[in-house]
Amino acid sequence: MSRQLRRAKKTKGVSKSRLNFGLPHGPSFTFVTELVASAPGISAECITIFRDSDPIFAGHFPGNPLVPGVIITEALAQTAGIAAGLGIPRRHDHFFSFRNSKYEFFDAVRPEQRIVLRAEKIAEMGELLQFRVDAVVNGKCVSEGELVLTKTPVQLGTSSR
Repeated sequence: MSRQLRRAKKTKGVSKSRLNFGLPHGPSFTFVTELVASAPGISAECITIFRDSDPIFAGHFPGNPLVPGVIITEALAQTAGIAAGLGIPRRHDHFFSFRNSKYEFFDAVRPEQRIVLRAEKIAEMGELLQFRVDAVVNGKCVSEGELVLTKTPVQLGTSSR
C-alpha cells in the first residue's frame, strides 16, 4: 500500500454498526468489524475476524474450516466502499456496488485469524472507482488484487430489511 494509507488518519473507537460505515449491507452481511485508518475518498484500513461459531464454517470445510475466498473478496469490496463513502458528505445518499474484480489468493485463512483489509483508490472515471486491495494475516499478504466500484443511487423502500 502507498504512503497515503500509511499516513492516513488513525481512527479509534469506531462502532461495528453498518450505519457508521456507510455500507448498504445488513448486519449479517457486513464483514468489516473495525475501521482503523482512513483517508476519506482515497483509502481505508479495516479489520475483521471470522469466529469459529460463524455458520459459514459448518460447510466450508467441516473439520478443516477455511474462510471462503469470496467472503474475503466481499470484505475487501466493503473496505473499498468505506474508503469511497468517507469522501461523500452525505454517504447515505449513495452506495457502492461491486462491479468487477481481479484477485490472487496466496494462503488459506482460518477462523479466529485477524485479517487486515486495505483498499486504496488508484483511478476514477465518472461513476467508476478502481481500488487496489489486499488482505493481510500475521504480516503476510494472503490476497491482493483490484476491484471496481460504481456509485449507485439508493432506492428507498425497495429493501426487505
